[in-house]
Amino acid sequence: MLIALNKPFNTLCQFTDRTVPPRRTLAEFVKIPEVYPAGRLDFDSEGLLLLTDDGKLAQRLTDPRHKTDKTYLVQVEGNPSDAQIAQLCKGVLLNDGPTLPAQAQRLDTAPDWLWPRDPPVRFRKSVPDAWIELTIREGRNRQVRRMTAAVGLPTLRLIRVRIGDVALDALAPGQTRVVQR
Repeated sequence: MLIALNKPFNTLCQFTDRTVPPRRTLAEFVKIPEVYPAGRLDFDSEGLLLLTDDGKLAQRLTDPRHKTDKTYLVQVEGNPSDAQIAQLCKGVLLNDGPTLPAQAQRLDTAPDWLWPRDPPVRFRKSVPDAWIELTIREGRNRQVRRMTAAVGLPTLRLIRVRIGDVALDALAPGQTRVVQR
């Protein structure tokens, strides 16, 4: 079984939390027993998270050797230059080594279907922001945020919209659907 979840902002990518007070977890949204996340999505990131009861499928989706494409919409602080986009496409040097080349393109505006974030991203009149679509084939810790920061474009909002051939599509935050394989 493969489940797609639109993980809301500020939700842990696990089913329990022992902090006091407890934070939101997947248990609030996923009621199907015996499924587990295939990969991670940071607490402060949103979007597509896949869950499965199939360990081999989870391994195939998450093992870096398979280089599964993961596509993100990234709201960044600043106005991306052609040189910054080219750097992302070439790959950037992070403290744990160079990234693989990525696919990156500047978007004219946020997509029409995008839901408002709660709480909203802080708006600053004097600092422009922009959207980038970025596809990577790795899954290092906070990789997209570190990549955009490395080229001078700090991430304000991060939404995963695709993993391999599974897209977020019209799932609203907190909604799930069974993916037909």
